[in-house]
Amino acid sequence: MTGTTDDTWIRVPHRNPGSRTRLVCLPHAGGAASYYHPMSAALAPDVEVLSVQYPGRHDRRHERPVDDLHLLADRIAEALGPWTDRPFALFGHSYGALLGYEVALRLRAAEHHPLALFVSGRRAPSTHRDERLHLKPDAALIAELKSLDGTVGALLDNEEIIAMVMPALRADYRAVETYVHQPGPELDIPVTAFIGDDDPKVTSQEAARWRDHTTSDFSLEIFPGGHFYLAERWQELTSSLRRRLDAVVHSTT
Repeated sequence: MTGTTDDTWIRVPHRNPGSRTRLVCLPHAGGAASYYHPMSAALAPDVEVLSVQYPGRHDRRHERPVDDLHLLADRIAEALGPWTDRPFALFGHSYGALLGYEVALRLRAAEHHPLALFVSGRRAPSTHRDERLHLKPDAALIAELKSLDGTVGALLDNEEIIAMVMPALRADYRAVETYVHQPGPELDIPVTAFIGDDDPKVTSQEAARWRDHTTSDFSLEIFPGGHFYLAERWQELTSSLRRRLDAVVHSTT
């Protein structure tokens, strides 16, 4: 597959046709494909990063956001089919972690086997918190996002920006807060969970439950920081990803 950067679902920040592996990256709630540009730069040229662009944001802002996580996973898995001609793994942060898990299940069922799943800032699918922010006023959603990611504070004081991001943000929160894990065959690939040690959205115990969702190896890595620890820890995170990808590639050859 010769991918392009204007593919509807997939963005390739740094084209690396000779890369050994691909890493499919799924953004957080309200996030966009551009969030993973630093990761793509850090992993090039050995790893080619594919960043998923959900409907309802940036160049897809005129499309209706998808507020059902299972449906969105169906569509992403289908879109990724042509990109599985090279060994690949999945990485997702927060909402993207849960989505990455569901996408991995679908790809596996379609005989497109990921090398590994990397999940960040998210508790395991089988854990539950009764969260209903998607039912609350816009101000509550904005306050939540500001409390989790201090870098967006000034941007979210702009009414035009709020109007632009709110439909996608609310849809993402509805998707993740109404998600119900469906028991069935689990993954048979290594799963690594990354979290910040001061993340209010996931405890180490909740992250450790990811081990229940694979019959292969599981590991948990904890970084200093909150929910968006990775914004300040790109170098350490990408170093760990590179090392773990190399290990799983070598184990399959």
